[in-house]
Amino acid sequence: MSSSEGTAAGIYGERFHGTEAAADLPPELTSPLEPQWSNLHAPDARSHSSAGVPRRNGLRAVKTLLRNPNALFGLAFLGAVVIAALTAPILYPDDPLSMVATPFLWPGQDPAFPLGSDSLGRDVLSGILWGSRISLVVGLAATALGLGVGIVVGAVAGYFGGWVDDLLVRVIEIFQTLPSFVLLVVLVAIAEPTVSTITAGIAIVSWPTVARLTRAEFRALREKDFVVAARSLGYGHARIIFREILPNALPPLIVTSSVMVASAILMEAALSFMGLGDPNVVSWGSMIGAGRELIRTAWYLTALPGLAIVFTVLSLNLIADGLNDALNPRLSEER
Repeated sequence: MSSSEGTAAGIYGERFHGTEAAADLPPELTSPLEPQWSNLHAPDARSHSSAGVPRRNGLRAVKTLLRNPNALFGLAFLGAVVIAALTAPILYPDDPLSMVATPFLWPGQDPAFPLGSDSLGRDVLSGILWGSRISLVVGLAATALGLGVGIVVGAVAGYFGGWVDDLLVRVIEIFQTLPSFVLLVVLVAIAEPTVSTITAGIAIVSWPTVARLTRAEFRALREKDFVVAARSLGYGHARIIFREILPNALPPLIVTSSVMVASAILMEAALSFMGLGDPNVVSWGSMIGAGRELIRTAWYLTALPGLAIVFTVLSLNLIADGLNDALNPRLSEER
């Protein structure tokens, strides 16, 4: 049978069903409703919420993260910090700045104050527990604000390109030319030093890094086949940006967010150490700043909150490394 005859038989096979002519045709030509080509089985893209882009197996990434011993250590210590922050009002309901003990009690000297007291008779353990709340709140809130602004600016610049991209890149460069911590000190010094202003200041100096990373990811993904397919189906810009491209650009942003939390905690501690923190709350940085003049006679006043900062930041960096290994597409085939 020639190719033209086969095509005709395939098209009009339904017309020959139930007739004697259909009995003379091969079975594959008498079943036009069951095509032999696999690409014809693809579902209609309009009937789905996305353009059919394969998503990364999140369960596999979680398993990979949990198999990483460094990431497990980071998660365990960060979980302990979160528990300490949540239980601080229960274990120590009084104001952590109140004077409740004899000054300069060393750790272990009085069972009622396991980590001792400072020069004003304030409980060191109470200050560390309450300080974890400030560090986590500032770190998470500043990271959330920085990610929100950076993702929006970077997504718009990377997706549209052209003069929009040039304008937003110039704005990003203006912020990045200024030293981030110096700009943060200026912003907090001008405004009233409260937890909210410190959080906003850290977010202002953090978003340009997220914007540049998001822009690079969007520039690499905006011409992919699934984006072209979404455009051909008539999807709007907002849907393509937030439902098609952004989910595929999330892995590096997730890794960066954990590092941003650690950086925000360090910035808040540095501001409090310099006396630019909120005077109405206790933080790890303010405890270090209060005990720096007594480091020769009462070194524990700076060592204990300093160790809390070191291990918290270390745990976040270990989590970031584990997330990088779990979400890195170059390692997906090896697993």
